[in-house]
Amino acid sequence: MITVLICCPVALALLLPVRRLLRRRGAAVRRRPGADALPLAAALGPLIVALTSGPAHAAPAAAASSGSSSAALIGAAVAVAGASIGAAIAVAYTGAAAIAALSERPELFGRAMVIVGLAEGIAIYGLVIAIILIGKH
Repeated sequence: MITVLICCPVALALLLPVRRLLRRRGAAVRRRPGADALPLAAALGPLIVALTSGPAHAAPAAAASSGSSSAALIGAAVAVAGASIGAAIAVAYTGAAAIAALSERPELFGRAMVIVGLAEGIAIYGLVIAIILIGKH
């Protein structure tokens, strides 16, 4: 489980610079439909190797008990990640609108911050769900 949590950001960190480098080389790379396939395969290679090279002699009882706990942990991670991404998008839009409104009417500061705070509340909901899921673990 920890291998997945470590390798996914590493794979993404490897994919993005290679993709940018290929995009800078010119329009010929942009027209090829498989231009992102090579960097994606290079980034996912270490992830696949790490996931498949675990101990093969695990006990069946340990695998059964760790299955439900790992599902709860994955659910908690998805809840926090989804809520954080949603909150980031919401704060980006509401924050930009709040700054635009404040540039014209500075007296709207309190109302604008309440709306931005409501958007940040989305991340807190995801955190609460994650705490509930980990508590059931």
